[in-house]
Amino acid sequence: MTDDELRIGTAEREAAVKILGDHLSEGRLALEEYEERMSAALEARTRADLRPLFKDLPAPYPAFMAPPAPYHALPPPQPYQAAPPPSPFQFGPPPASPYESERYRVAAGLMQIMVPFGIGRFYTGHTSMGIAQLLTSFIGVGVIWSIIDGIIILASGGTDVDGKQLRM
Repeated sequence: MTDDELRIGTAEREAAVKILGDHLSEGRLALEEYEERMSAALEARTRADLRPLFKDLPAPYPAFMAPPAPYHALPPPQPYQAAPPPSPFQFGPPPASPYESERYRVAAGLMQIMVPFGIGRFYTGHTSMGIAQLLTSFIGVGVIWSIIDGIIILASGGTDVDGKQLRM
């Protein structure tokens, strides 16, 4: 069976009538000739019945009459390339997201608790708070403040100096 022997449906008939209407509006068909071709398009059963209605007209044509795209228009096929294996010299965790700090909250919290002089705050980049905790540690308040601050950092996380969340 050839392509011209294929039966067409209502959608193809309506598309052909619409395209004939475009040719009428462009002045390529007289009104009587348009009516004849439109009647023939609505009565068409196969693609072969529609083809003669467009043989003396320029594009646009019904979709089945459009020439196939030239092969050179398609991009050339690319050979398969597997992703390179990970480097054996890559150490450490994956890089942080743009919303996540490079610093770790466990490290900051444990530094605050184990060395209660504001060291964890220096680690996160909050130097002014670290200095305040260091200076008040000489009277004892800074030690308690640093321990409580370390527990809060461990429990609820914290931020670095840029406002990014500390990593787990």
